[in-house]
Amino acid sequence: QVQLVESGGGLVQPGGSLRLSCAASGFTFSSYGMRWHRQAPGKQREFIAHISSGRSTNYADSVKGRFTISRDNAKNTVYLQMNSLKPEDTAVYYCGRSFGDYWGQGTQVTVSS
Repeated sequence: QVQLVESGGGLVQPGGSLRLSCAASGFTFSSYGMRWHRQAPGKQREFIAHISSGRSTNYADSVKGRFTISRDNAKNTVYLQMNSLKPEDTAVYYCGRSFGDYWGQGTQVTVSS
């Protein structure tokens, strides 16, 4: 069965960086696009970034230039490098697989001084 496990969240000061990881199993990872979404308290889940099986990427305007999505097919892992973090980036971050409603359990990111 498809499993997605996020890690790497935590508390960071404004302007800081974090790298999230999402370990995937139960499917042929290299054949699927992967994405990151986030959900802040009281808000709907929103798209953050996507990487295709061919490694093309696209980002939400709110994170463009600050966040970078990447993948390591040898490790069945997708990453989200987050730089220049802002308090409004505080949310639970979820990774998901394209083609199907598959999501991890989420990892909390809190940006606060």
